Amino acid sequence: MSPLHTALLQSSGRPGDVAHNLAVLADAAREAAATGARLLVCPELFLTGYAIGADLHRLAEPADGLSARAIAGIAAEHGIAVLYGYPERAPEEHGVVHNSVQLIGPDGTPLANYRKTHLFGCFEREWFTPGEVPVVQAELDGVRIGLLICYDVEFPENVRAHALAGTDLLLVPTAQLHPFQIVPEQMIPVRAFESQMYIAYVNRVGLEGEFEFVGLSCLAGPDGVVRARAGRAEQLVQAAVDPAFLKESRENNPYLHDRRPELYTDLT
Repeated sequence: MSPLHTALLQSSGRPGDVAHNLAVLADAAREAAATGARLLVCPELFLTGYAIGADLHRLAEPADGLSARAIAGIAAEHGIAVLYGYPERAPEEHGVVHNSVQLIGPDGTPLANYRKTHLFGCFEREWFTPGEVPVVQAELDGVRIGLLICYDVEFPENVRAHALAGTDLLLVPTAQLHPFQIVPEQMIPVRAFESQMYIAYVNRVGLEGEFEFVGLSCLAGPDGVVRARAGRAEQLVQAAVDPAFLKESRENNPYLHDRRPELYTDLT
């Protein structure tokens, strides 16, 4: 099985300007596809911006909204899958908005939609309703992809649940703030190692309202080694997810085999 070349778009776009952010996404998709990438991962709430507050309900869209259709067109035009963050208006729940990500396949077909289950801080809890489905997956080029958002990955239970469900590549759009650089710098490589998977952690960057995003997006492998790392500026970085290396790593690393679940029942 061939490696899955993955591009990470570290950008905050322009908060509140969906049209501009779609244009940034289209440019990144074009650039990434031209260098052989099959997957482009954008940050948390990339479509609208993070600190949009009272504009949230105005900018929220359903999973099959106008922006989703526009991104499907971008994906199909360039033959690249796209994962993007957006505020999802839930048609089945009046007035409810979720902090969501959606994966669109390289032919423009929606593959998976995930609603953030662990909301961070007063800001998110004021504006969003948490999701209730912990493991959402899709297949791309033979690689099983899992979805989480930002704070979700900081709970080891979430990542281990994905490992037990067979996730090969965990995509984590994020809006990580100063001074929590420890997460991209140390936690993400450890999560990848302890649960034997690749993790693509894709952050916003710069100042936005009261928030300062730290960048440092990365793709870490199951050996805990970072394959690609962005700095503190707008940046598009790439790395390969190698299924053959993942298979070998899982055969040699004993963590998942040596678990004793009967001892962990008190955790729940």
